[in-house]
Amino acid sequence: MKAFLSALTLCVTLLPPTLSSAQATSPRPKTAPSKPPAAAAHPSLLNPASLTAKAPADFKVSFTTSAGDFIVEVHRDWAPLGADRFYNLVRRGFFTNASFFRVVPGFVVQFGLSADPAVNKVWDRATIKDDPVKQSNKRGALVFATAGPNTRTTQLFINFADNARLDSMGFAPFGEVIDGMDVVDKIYAGYGEQPRQDLITAQGDAYISKHFPKIDRIKLARVLPAVPAPVAGKPAAH
Repeated sequence: MKAFLSALTLCVTLLPPTLSSAQATSPRPKTAPSKPPAAAAHPSLLNPASLTAKAPADFKVSFTTSAGDFIVEVHRDWAPLGADRFYNLVRRGFFTNASFFRVVPGFVVQFGLSADPAVNKVWDRATIKDDPVKQSNKRGALVFATAGPNTRTTQLFINFADNARLDSMGFAPFGEVIDGMDVVDKIYAGYGEQPRQDLITAQGDAYISKHFPKIDRIKLARVLPAVPAPVAGKPAAH
């Protein structure tokens, strides 16, 4: 089982499947050095400490993927630190071309490793502290993966089912799919848990493209413009 959710080699079996990330307890397997990638679209992606914007109280993110489109809505009061991290990653294009590398039907779909290994390298230890769990891991909930207390970085999962047992393990939902959950259900599951998260981290999309050609990817994730609240006494625009 893999990082819950980060590299394949470190696992803690929690129930089908593991919810632990490969960041912490055992050495990663050696891999051949990869060719230096092109510079990230946003240089700030190579400097995690620079991405500290506070997220709006509520905002929506549209995901355009190879499986179709879906929209998540984030509520900062559910998990402020998680919401802020997600907001900054989306705004700087972190998820562009990122794959849905772990798909376990009836459980979760996981993503959040960059297609660019240089970006993965600098975010691998850019952890944020835990948020208290205020919402349950219900179907459609968007949640950061963790390798243990205070280890959240960039990996996320969407619950395919009601996984309330994750609540007591510290997995704090900060948003939910509000449109297109049928698209999430269609994300290609044929590779299951085969993609190695340590190799995605080290090699990026080169590893995915070579070994898992049918995998679904995120083409674009973007924060949707806020809809102005209607002014009292004035009809809403159509």
